[in-house]
Amino acid sequence: MKTKLPTTIDEVLDVLAIIIQETEENNDTLGYFASVYRKVTVKVKEEIANNYFDDGERMAKLDVVFANRYIDAYYDFKENKTITQSWLQAFQISTNYWPIVLQHLLLGMNAHINLDLGIAAAHISKNKNIDDLEGDFNKINEILSSLVGEIQNDLSEIWPKLKWILSKVDSMDDFLVDFSMKIARDGAWKFAKSIANLPKDQLSARIDLRDKKVSKKVTLIIRPELLAKIIFGIIRISERGSVTEKIIKLKI
Repeated sequence: MKTKLPTTIDEVLDVLAIIIQETEENNDTLGYFASVYRKVTVKVKEEIANNYFDDGERMAKLDVVFANRYIDAYYDFKENKTITQSWLQAFQISTNYWPIVLQHLLLGMNAHINLDLGIAAAHISKNKNIDDLEGDFNKINEILSSLVGEIQNDLSEIWPKLKWILSKVDSMDDFLVDFSMKIARDGAWKFAKSIANLPKDQLSARIDLRDKKVSKKVTLIIRPELLAKIIFGIIRISERGSVTEKIIKLKI
């Protein structure tokens, strides 16, 4: 059942904790992304307190608007309501056996960063000069793009040989680095600028076009080149523990 959408970062953290608890109880792979996302939200909150951003109050607002797009999508999916194609593809694969944890996470990052971040940035810049946000937008992207390294460290605790495998296979490192860099610079800022202050009757159409473009990136994640696919298969077969146990490890 959908909860009331958060209005503060602390409320965002509370709702993410509820989602994580639900997924733990249901042995649901959607808890992977929720666990990592909550850790990132904690980091953003800390950086606001540390005056890392140019405008902490504005960043707190962006964080909430941004998070609510994910929270809305998650609960709408659970209630069989219409959601963006980007999130639908990320959520639908949750019941498939073969995707490894990393692929589940990258699917969530693709939808949330390549689509949602630009929408959230444009939303909080309505009737303002969006260029004033660029510095902090880049800083939030730096935090978000650092997810890949943190994910690898988290997953290495689940599968100790993962780092060794990645270090021995250049194409796998390239796969992860290329995707993370695309997340950081794919055009989210350009998209945000293109829809900032757009008339309401044009906004939905532009978001739909962007959603279709972002959803096409799913192929890169779920159907990588042959060597990466083989390695993912080996990792998947060697995974230990239930989905719930993996969620717990990721959220620590």
